[in-house]
Amino acid sequence: MNAGARGEFLVAIQMVLVVLYILTPNWPDLQGNELFGQLTLLRWGALFVGMVIAAALGVGGSLTLREYITPLPYPVDHSKLVDTGVYGLVRHPLYSSQLFAAAGWAVFSLSLSHLFVTIVAALFFNYKASKEEVWLTERHPEYREYAARVGKFFPGIGRAKD
Repeated sequence: MNAGARGEFLVAIQMVLVVLYILTPNWPDLQGNELFGQLTLLRWGALFVGMVIAAALGVGGSLTLREYITPLPYPVDHSKLVDTGVYGLVRHPLYSSQLFAAAGWAVFSLSLSHLFVTIVAALFFNYKASKEEVWLTERHPEYREYAARVGKFFPGIGRAKD
C-alpha cells in the first residue's frame, strides 16, 4: 500500500484537531459574567454527562475491539466485524467519545470557539468514518446490514440507507 493508504493522514489531522481544541482560548470569555454564574448547575451537568458518556463509549469501545484496535482507520488483516457491546449502540464509539467530551467542555466553558472546533471535529469524524466504512464493507460484506441498523455516532441517528 502507498503511504497514507491506511488513513495515516487522517490520524495526523485528528491529532492536529485535538491539539487545536486544547489550545483554543475560550471565546467569549464569560468568567465573571453574571450569566456564567447563573448557569453553573447546567454547565457542570453538561460537563459531567459529556464526560461520563465519553468515558463509557471510549472505554467500552476499546475493550470491545481489543486485538483489532489500531490508531489507523484501515481495519487490521485479522479483523472480524464487531457489533456487540457499545458497537451495538453506535458504529464509531471512539469518535463519539471524543465528540461528547468536546461538547461537554464547550457547554461547561460557554465557549463558542470550542463549540466551533467541536463542529469541525464532527465533520472531520464523519468524513473519516465514511472512509473507514468503505474499507470495513470491503472486508466484511455484512457491515452494510450492520450500518443500516446502528447509528453512526449516536444511537438511532445516522443509520446507513439501503
